Amino acid sequence: MSTIANIEIPADEFALYDTLVAVPDLELDVERVVAHDDERVMPFIWVSSDHMDDVERAFENDSSIENLELLSDLGEERLYRMDWTTQIEVVVQILVESDATVLDAFGTDGRWEFRILFPEREALSATHEFCEAEGLTMDIRNIYEMDADRHGRFGLSEPQHETLVAAFEHGHYEVPRDITLDDLATELDISHQALSERFRRAYSTLVENTLIVGVGDEE
Repeated sequence: MSTIANIEIPADEFALYDTLVAVPDLELDVERVVAHDDERVMPFIWVSSDHMDDVERAFENDSSIENLELLSDLGEERLYRMDWTTQIEVVVQILVESDATVLDAFGTDGRWEFRILFPEREALSATHEFCEAEGLTMDIRNIYEMDADRHGRFGLSEPQHETLVAAFEHGHYEVPRDITLDDLATELDISHQALSERFRRAYSTLVENTLIVGVGDEE
C-alpha cells in the first residue's frame, strides 16, 4: 500500500544551503521536482524574501545549482527553474531508486521539510536505510498509509471523509448555515458529541497533511 511520509532534512545536508545562510529571511517552496538522472535534479521553486537582490547574488555564488532561470516575478515572490547538482543524494534516492513522488517541499534557514508519496512502505524504509548508510540525517515526522479511496491521501478515515462531505452537501459551511449540527448528526445517525469529535479530528488531520509542511513550531 502506498505510504505518505513527512520528513525533515537539515539544510546543511541539502542543496541551496549557502543561499539559505546568505539570506536569513528566505523561504523556498518547491512547486515540482524532476530527476533527470542520479547527478541532476530540476526543481521549480517559489522564492519568497524581502531582499530579492540578495537572493540573486546568493544564487550566483551557490555551487549546488546550475542553469538558473526566472519564470515569474511577482515582486517579493518569484518562480525559478534550476538544476540541483550537489547535495542531492536524498532526493535522488527518493525519486529514482524508490520511485517516489515529492508532493511538497519547503526550505528555510536550518531545515528542509518534505511530504513524499512512496509506492509502498518498504520504499520509505529503504530510503531511511540509505540515509543511515550515507551518514545523512532524515527525521521522519509523520507516516500514514493511503487507503484504497482517494480521501486516504489526506489521512482521513472513511467516517471523517463521509462527515465532511455530508456537511458540505447539506450547506453546513454556508452563511447562514443550511443545517445545524444536531440535524447533521441525525442525518449521519450519530450523537452531537460524536459529530463534534469527528469534525475536530478531521480538521486536525487535514491541516496536518495539507498545510503543515513549511510551518515551523511557534514558541
